[in-house]
Amino acid sequence: MTTASDIMHRGAQWIPAHETLDRAAQLMRELNVGALPISDENERLCGILTDRDIVVGCVAMGHDPARVTAGEMAQGTPRWIDAGADVGDVLREMQDHRIRRLPVIENKRLVGMISEADLARHLTEDQIADFAHSVYARTATG
Repeated sequence: MTTASDIMHRGAQWIPAHETLDRAAQLMRELNVGALPISDENERLCGILTDRDIVVGCVAMGHDPARVTAGEMAQGTPRWIDAGADVGDVLREMQDHRIRRLPVIENKRLVGMISEADLARHLTEDQIADFAHSVYARTATG
């Protein structure tokens, strides 16, 4: 059985909820990523921040990214998957919630992240096609 741990990108890092968006952007640049999980004071997942969130939700709204925190941008219930979950469960979670990045948690701690690129490297063409159809077709049509 292929698990979330088998396909994830290791070394994912949190951005604490109290950190500002300019610091989040710097960390994204350093790590060469487009999203960071947001952690609360107990290092528990409380959201995910994307580069698009920073641009559209902060900069384009005329706000100062040095004054807005990652926690202020966290919306909704964050989705995650256990490191031991089957890859089928990973796909279902991402498809059902139409998400493109999924934090991987083990023993209540962040151990990795699964992105579309990880899926492309590890799944069959049929699995990738099903994923793309379910995530993008619904997005395009509403």
